[in-house]
Amino acid sequence: MKDVVFFLPVRAGSQRVKNKNTKPFAGIKGGLLANKLRQLSELKNVKEVLLSTNDDSAIEVANSMSFPTLKVIRRPDCLCDSSTNLKDLIRYVHGITKCEHVLWGHVTTPLVNAECYDKAVECYFEALENGYDSLVSVSPFRNFLLDEEGRMVNNTTGLEWPRTQDLVPLYEINHAMFIAPRKFYADGRRTGTHPKLYELDKLRSHDVDWDDDFAIAEALFNYMKKTGQSL
Repeated sequence: MKDVVFFLPVRAGSQRVKNKNTKPFAGIKGGLLANKLRQLSELKNVKEVLLSTNDDSAIEVANSMSFPTLKVIRRPDCLCDSSTNLKDLIRYVHGITKCEHVLWGHVTTPLVNAECYDKAVECYFEALENGYDSLVSVSPFRNFLLDEEGRMVNNTTGLEWPRTQDLVPLYEINHAMFIAPRKFYADGRRTGTHPKLYELDKLRSHDVDWDDDFAIAEALFNYMKKTGQSL
């Protein structure tokens, strides 16, 4: 077990998907939060799980499925507004744990399971030994990108329309996880200046932000469950 805390932020008042965190998901009572806590209860490389919330429904879900490494911390309301500065929340994390490293994850990536997180933690510590200072999960992107003038911005081949596999590889942060030393959090940073890019495919890293994302996530979850894939 590594000296890593998993920080799980869950606030009340989701604006785009009502009751997003706790409404039933794929037949699971307690929804995305219950699913994520089940996954986190199986972690092998994390010392502590902190659920940070101002949502009474979320606290009720957590209390119903408590496990030894889980701690529930009621977050101050001033850090739960949609207008809250992210840096203020990041600095807050620094003061609520003594673990030397922080893995920041979300309930909104319901297909990222314990195995994914444990492998990422192992990759993170290997990366630290090789000159990286943090880790961020990304999804590889290889497609045509145009600027406002219609010019292709990621084509260095000299061809007007190259094959997509020959384009400069780009990476999209998918918000599945950020891992960094806790000391960075004192400065309001979840990553350093030289992060290891940890690739997750689009299926595993699917993020729930809107109602259609929620429906797609349920369909993917049910498909993976039916086909025997790990969840």
